[in-house]
Amino acid sequence: MFGYRVPAPDEALLISGGRAGRSGAPFRVVTGHGAYVMPTFRKARYLTLSMQEAEVAETCVTKQGISLNIRAVIAFKVGNDEESIVNAGQRFLSDQDQMSILTGRIFAGHLRSIIGSMTVEEIVTERQKLATEVLDGSKTEMATIGLTVDALQIQSIDDMGAGYIAAMASPHNAAIQRQAKIAQAQADQAAVQAQQESQRQQAEYARQTAVVQAEYKAQVDKAQAEAGQAGPLAQARAQQAVITAQAELAQTQAQLRQQQLVSEVVKPAQAEAERVRILAVADAERTRIQAEAASSNNRVALDQMLISQLPQIVKEAAAGLAGANVSVLNGADGLSEIAAGLVSQGMAILESVRKGISDPDHPASGNGISPRRLSQAPAEPADTHSG
Repeated sequence: MFGYRVPAPDEALLISGGRAGRSGAPFRVVTGHGAYVMPTFRKARYLTLSMQEAEVAETCVTKQGISLNIRAVIAFKVGNDEESIVNAGQRFLSDQDQMSILTGRIFAGHLRSIIGSMTVEEIVTERQKLATEVLDGSKTEMATIGLTVDALQIQSIDDMGAGYIAAMASPHNAAIQRQAKIAQAQADQAAVQAQQESQRQQAEYARQTAVVQAEYKAQVDKAQAEAGQAGPLAQARAQQAVITAQAELAQTQAQLRQQQLVSEVVKPAQAEAERVRILAVADAERTRIQAEAASSNNRVALDQMLISQLPQIVKEAAAGLAGANVSVLNGADGLSEIAAGLVSQGMAILESVRKGISDPDHPASGNGISPRRLSQAPAEPADTHSG
C-alpha cells in the first residue's frame, strides 16, 4: 500500500514529522510491525538493531611500567528498548558506521585505565578478570549512547619484544619441558617395555607354535610310519603264524616218523639182535658142554653127541612157537625171556637125557630113550605167555 512501511526484524522504523513519541522523543519508534507514513508530511528512516563488531588495538602501560599491546574484539548492538533506540537514533541515525568507531574508542580508554592498575602476571593469567572490569567500566557510557555489549574478547597480549612475558613463562616452560621430557621418557620406556613385551609374546608364541608344529609333525610321522608298517607287520605276523604252524606240523611229522622208525626198524632190529644173541648164547653153551665132556674120560663121546643135538633141540622148540599163540607184551625184553626159556628148556632136556643114560634107575633109561631117538624126536610146541 502506498505510504505503509514495515521494518525488517532487525530494524527499527523511526517516523518523524508528526507528534512526538511517548518518551518525548522527536520521532516515533516502530518495531515488529508496520505503520502508515503520510507522504510529504511524514518522514521514515530505519535504524539497524543487528549485531555490530568493533576491534581494539591499543598500547597500554601496566602497573609495573611495562608496555603491552592489547588486541580485543567487542560485540555490541543497539538496545531493544525504546529508550536505547531513541538514544542511538539521535546519535547514529545519519551515520550508523560511527557506532563501531565510537565503541572501539570507549573500550580503548577503559583498557588503558584498567591495565594501568594491574601487573603483567595478572593481565596474562587473569584475562577474564580484565574483560569483566572493562565491561563493567564501559557499561554506563555504552548505555548512554543506546548501545549494549554482548561480549568482550581479549585476543592477544604482546610485550612488543621486551621479553618479559617470555621470561615470566620460562620457569613454567622449564617445568613444562621437564614434565614433558619426563612424560616423553616414561612414554618411551613404556613403548620400549611394550615392544619388549610384544617381542617376548611373539617369541613365546613362535616357540609354542614350533612346539605344537613339532608335536603335530611327530604325530603325523608316527601315524604315517604306523600306517606304512601296518601292512608289513601284518604280513610278517601272518608269515610267523605260518612258520609256527609249519614247525608244529614238522614236529608232529617227526614224532610220527620216529614212532614209525621204532616200529619198522628199531623193534625188528632189536628182535633180530636178540635172536642172534640167543643163538650165540646157545652156541657158547654148546662149546662149554663140549669142553666139559672132553674133560671127562668116561662120557666124552656121549656129551659130544648130546651137545651136538642141543641146537637142534632149541631149534625144534623155537619152530614150535611158529604155530603157537604167543603174545609179547614187553617188547624186546619179552622176546629175550622167550629165547632164554627155550634155551633153558633145551638144557633141561639135555640134562635129563644125560642123567637117564648114566643112571639105570632114571626113568629115561627105563623108557629106552637113545641119543639117536632123541635127535629124531620133535620138540613139543610150548604155549608161552610172557608178561
